[in-house]
Parts: sequence; C-alpha cells; structure tokens
Amino acid sequence: MSDDTTAPQFRSDITAELVRSAAADSDVIWAARVSTAGEQSLEALEQDPEKSKGLINFLMRDRHGTPFEHNSMTFFISAPIFVFREFHRHRSGWSYNEESGRYRELQPVFYVPGEERRLVQQGRPGRYEFVEGTPEQHATVTSSMEAAYREAYGRYQEMLEAGVAREVARAVLPVGLYSSMYATCNARSLMHFLSLRTKRENSAVPSFPQREIEMVAERMEEQWAELMPLTHAAFEKHGRTAP
Repeated sequence: MSDDTTAPQFRSDITAELVRSAAADSDVIWAARVSTAGEQSLEALEQDPEKSKGLINFLMRDRHGTPFEHNSMTFFISAPIFVFREFHRHRSGWSYNEESGRYRELQPVFYVPGEERRLVQQGRPGRYEFVEGTPEQHATVTSSMEAAYREAYGRYQEMLEAGVAREVARAVLPVGLYSSMYATCNARSLMHFLSLRTKRENSAVPSFPQREIEMVAERMEEQWAELMPLTHAAFEKHGRTAP
C-alpha cells in the first residue's frame, strides 16, 4: 500500500504561469513597418505603441499575420495528461517540453472535476451543450475517479517495487494524472489557440472547447493581454480570429 509520500492527491485546478517573455505591442509595429520603411522601421522600437494602435487594428482586420509572430512567450503549465493531448494538436508556432514518465517516477496527483464543472451533455455533436450535474452525479464522479486513481497508482507502485522499468509501469496510469510542461509560442499562434479553445459570444467563428483546456487558455490569455494590450484589444474587436 502507498505511504504518506505516495498517497494520491486530488485537484480540480489547472495552472498556466508565464515564466519568460519577449512580447510587446511595439514588436508588431516595427515588424509591419519594415515593408514600407526599411531600416527606418527601427525607430518604432522606441515609439509609444498607443500612437500606432490603428495600424495594429488594420493588420488584425485584414489578417496580415506575420507581424504578430515577432515575439515570444513561455508558459509553465500543470494540467491533466488529457489536456496536453489536446494541446499538442497545436503545432504551428509552438514548442513543447513535457515531464517524462520514462525518466522520473510520476507523482500521484490526479484531476477530479470541481463542483462548478458541468457534467451532463445534451444534444448531438455540433449542437450539444453541457448542463449542471446533480449532487448525486458529482458524488459518483468523485468517488469513481478517486477509486480508479488509487487502484492504478497502487499497481504502478507495485511494478516499480518489483523492479519494472518506469517506462513500462507508467502504462497503467490514467490520463487524469497531472503532468507539467513548458509551452512557448508567439502572439499569432496563441491567438489561433484561443480562437479554438475558448468559447466567447463575440467570436466570429463559434468554438466548443472541452472545459479543462479552456481553463488553461483563459489563464494564458489573461497574462498575454497584460503584455500586449493593444493587440489583445484588436483580437477582441475583430471577432477573436487569428490574423
């Protein structure tokens, strides 16, 4: 049986922390102006980007996308493995490095939905919605998940103690296990991610993301909006569509 150091822990939160960035609205401006100003575009490095928010709106509206790529943000994300499997579908403009179950013993931290998580799906694919679950359904989800996680992690520990390689023993662990990774992107790739992984009334193209990856997206968007407020405002204004 697991001791206190390997007893399963259960979480419902998901974190995304901006750990490094080189991103500002001015990056969009000088990148765009080189097409007409050449070396004089370097002057934009020192200019107040507020004076050029019209240019940022123009670029966003007419979908001139490359000026939004000359920046970088790195996030440290802690989330269940099933969130990362969706995340890794975003490849253009993204770089990932994830915790490895081959090289370290995986910790017993597992995802259990919080009470605010809608549990019941109604409708058909493409037109369905999620509605609140009953207290009984939430209790069933919690007890079933926690029991399955305890059993799986106990079997994992059993194999490790028997000398089985970590890369073999990990196969028994569920996708509700928490993992961690660094994800690096630019504003253009992040906007594409946000357009698909958040649901907003003002979106030009509707999206229906799974709630758990939307939680990651919301935290990333909050931090990006502080770095590049003019770009974020233009993204909102023009239907949350990546240029």
